[in-house]
Amino acid sequence: MWAIDLADRVTLEAAPTGIAITCDAPDVPVTEDNLAWRAADLVRRETGAMKGVRIHIAKAIPVAAGLGGGSSDAAAVLVGLGRLWGVRLPGPRVQALATLLGMDVPFFLGPSPALASGRGEVLHPLAMRQTIPLVVANPGVPLATREVYGALGPADFSDGGRVEALAQAGRAGIAAVAAHLVNGLERAASRLWSGLGEVKAALLEAGCLGAVMSGSGPTVIGVAASAAAARRVVTRLHRQPWRLWVARTVAGPALTATVTGPRALGRRR
Repeated sequence: MWAIDLADRVTLEAAPTGIAITCDAPDVPVTEDNLAWRAADLVRRETGAMKGVRIHIAKAIPVAAGLGGGSSDAAAVLVGLGRLWGVRLPGPRVQALATLLGMDVPFFLGPSPALASGRGEVLHPLAMRQTIPLVVANPGVPLATREVYGALGPADFSDGGRVEALAQAGRAGIAAVAAHLVNGLERAASRLWSGLGEVKAALLEAGCLGAVMSGSGPTVIGVAASAAAARRVVTRLHRQPWRLWVARTVAGPALTATVTGPRALGRRR
């Protein structure tokens, strides 16, 4: 798991009572279905704080894209709300709350990159400072995580050796990372959406050194030789009906939180 600099921005503001969410993306729920709302509710229940919060999410990460946007927003609330309300939870307890919200959430509370095991909640930080230039391609096709996992077959599972090889390649440079890209969910996602291979092939043809689906998809990440090369790829693909970004990996804290007056902000993925 490796954070990138395509980021939402979560703003927390104190309120007398209740949990209220607003978002600038119309397809994001602003009710109890939102992971950020559930994170705030968990903190309130855990601490007994008789306070409220207004949460605003400025979306940059596409929704249901396999990029961990909702999970990282929830992690931002876990961190920011403790500061806003002046309550302190032990680190292990915060991690436990994060796991209750989802297996991706604990990653955003720690350093990037990390090798995940178990169900994704057991994290081993990797000492890699390399910055990898990326092209992020989101085709806008809805792929439900539950359905992708449901499409897995026995042949899709492995002993984890290819993922460990990718983690090792991170120390050897960009070309080595590109050569070891792997996502065990790709074949399952392809059974639900046949266009995945087309997106990967287009990124490679446009100049990426390698391409791989992110998370449960449908977003595809292309590894570029440089930031300039990533920009050239985006220019070459401008006629495609996809959303495209030039991005880069981030080493260090996966989440950035700041305090400004009565507000607490944060989030990076």
